[in-house]
Amino acid sequence: MLRPMPGTLPLRQYDLVIADIDGCLVSETTAPFDLESLTKVRRYNELALERGDRPIVTLCSGRPQPFAESICRLIGNTTMPCVCEMGVWTYHPGTNRYEMDPAITPSHLRAVGELSAWAASEFGGIGVTQQPGKNASVTLWHPDTRRLREEIFPAVERRIRESGWPFRVSMTWYYINCDLAHVSKGSGIDRLLKMTGLSRARLAGIGDTTGDKCIAERVAFFACPSNAQAGIKEHAHYIASKPEAEGVVEILERLIG
Repeated sequence: MLRPMPGTLPLRQYDLVIADIDGCLVSETTAPFDLESLTKVRRYNELALERGDRPIVTLCSGRPQPFAESICRLIGNTTMPCVCEMGVWTYHPGTNRYEMDPAITPSHLRAVGELSAWAASEFGGIGVTQQPGKNASVTLWHPDTRRLREEIFPAVERRIRESGWPFRVSMTWYYINCDLAHVSKGSGIDRLLKMTGLSRARLAGIGDTTGDKCIAERVAFFACPSNAQAGIKEHAHYIASKPEAEGVVEILERLIG
């Protein structure tokens, strides 16, 4: 755990901020990164280590581990584990160690392979692609978001139910996520807490969709950028006036204000 400099008082209220990536630190679209705002987050993390007067910012995302690791490096999180692939992995930037949730078995991984093969066969011909880099989940994308939501999503739900595969299915702004039912951002945060010894009373969180409710349920303070879905804003203690990374910077500044 971070400690204040010798001879100073512990001024920070929280030890860690757990932030989603898409829709918070970066856009879920292919828009360029807001490097100005991300540089401010990086400086925030540098000062957290130097002064101990503010929480470190780490990540909890559905994104594959390599993407989450890159964002960890970009924002200067060099010490705190982050949660990747919706709880499948934790990545430890201080030691460059990767840990898959031990509750994921070979049987679960076979089911992931079966679902992936079915989705490729069923939807590959109509332009559906699978997000690369995932090991124990399947994420589907199609350029027509309305078709993805109204046609493909129900078909995926039906096939999973009929096959008895152990998945839950959800939608973000642009993707269908098929995740093992017993693995989630929430279970990933629970593992992170055991690894770090941190208390929920000392955690803050940032999210933008209802998929981040599990973050809100595990922190003492939860905030959203202005672009967040209405359903998750209901759980926020604070809603930024700005979207995405600009909103995250606004939230972080409030935590030390």
